[in-house]
Amino acid sequence: MSRQVFLYDPPDRFVAGTVGLPGRRTFFLQAIAGTRVTSVALEKTQVAALAERMDELLDEVVRRSGGDAAVPAVTPSEVTDTEPLETPVEEEFRVGTMALAWDGDEERMIVEAQALVELDAESEEDLAEAEERLLQDEENGPPMLRVRLTGAQARAFAKRALEVVNAGRPPCPLCSLPLDPEGHVCPRQNGYRRGA
Repeated sequence: MSRQVFLYDPPDRFVAGTVGLPGRRTFFLQAIAGTRVTSVALEKTQVAALAERMDELLDEVVRRSGGDAAVPAVTPSEVTDTEPLETPVEEEFRVGTMALAWDGDEERMIVEAQALVELDAESEEDLAEAEERLLQDEENGPPMLRVRLTGAQARAFAKRALEVVNAGRPPCPLCSLPLDPEGHVCPRQNGYRRGA
């Protein structure tokens, strides 16, 4: 079976969003072009890391170009997206590996999210080799979402993604663990249950 690549070049919309209540949210990346919609599930930490690295990469592009690159320093208001995910949200796959790159010729951010794949190996070296072969296999590799964004679209994605990540449960002021609506057993209070 050949590799399935969901290519959006460019997307009409590319956002991070969630389904569910804080504490039980499922995170998604969603790309839309016309009537095509692709949603892939991933972890909260993956969304945060992607947004942070995207901002860092965009800042580096601006720095290296001396400000000549078509990358805004902040998110332009006309590309800000606060709408919910397009429904129904149907998961194509769960993300395992992500990659970011900047295409300097076309001034586009390239985001790749590949499906999580279970590999069996005898040793760490065998596992590393198997992972590398699988990720480089253009013909039979895992399913992948590939999105090419303008600098403004990338800034808007990163801003929204960080807002989505931070919109969850508030942290406990003592231990920084998330507070649940029904309370929180705080390790800094020796197990004393704190209200939200």
